[in-house]
Amino acid sequence: MRIIPAVDIIEGKCVRLTKGDYKTKKVYNEHPLEVAKHFEDCGIQYLHLVDLDGAKSHQIVNYKILEQIASKTNLKVDFGGGLKTDEDLKIAFGSGAQQITGGSIAVKNSKKFENWISIYGKDRIILGADCKNEKVAVSGWQEDSRLEVLPFISGYISKGIQYVICTDISKDGMLKGPAFELYRKILKKNKTIKLIASGGISKFDDLVNLKEVGCEGAIIGKAIYENKISLKELVDL
Repeated sequence: MRIIPAVDIIEGKCVRLTKGDYKTKKVYNEHPLEVAKHFEDCGIQYLHLVDLDGAKSHQIVNYKILEQIASKTNLKVDFGGGLKTDEDLKIAFGSGAQQITGGSIAVKNSKKFENWISIYGKDRIILGADCKNEKVAVSGWQEDSRLEVLPFISGYISKGIQYVICTDISKDGMLKGPAFELYRKILKKNKTIKLIASGGISKFDDLVNLKEVGCEGAIIGKAIYENKISLKELVDL
């Protein structure tokens, strides 16, 4: 299973939120590149970079941070947050992203998102299927939709999507364990996807259990920053 540390960006700083609430912002480092370099020095190969300013403003904002990390490390970066237009995607990939994640756009403009899959390929476009009470949430989790997450994912599999990041928002930043049952449901219904778990991971055993469930990857944020899990443990998984 791939281990993918998260770096969330607000005003150019590395932050974490709780349950996606911007009012809970906690700054962990004012220099995201330092964080990324530390991950790489510890043997990490992947990074999940989220432009929270972009998610809120509905357009890419912190692409310069992406450019710095992509040019000054060898980390394979997936980038998300505020990607709404073809130009946003060109900027993200031009700034060094290996993959991009589309969440709100996949809900609000499915034709455009399907076109991105067609143009860039299933290896480079990730479906962001973040949810609360199994209903998909959008716009940096500030807005709920009426879409059920399981059929939402299934619909995009038929359109060629391969990678899916799913965060149970109620668990994000809580350090109380991930949504194992939700991931079991998703994988039981959609056996071919590469499911990346996100939210709630608090200890090494959570990762072992996610691997047993069948997740292809796991995104970890606060558990690293709060020293609940060591980077050495992650590399050894």
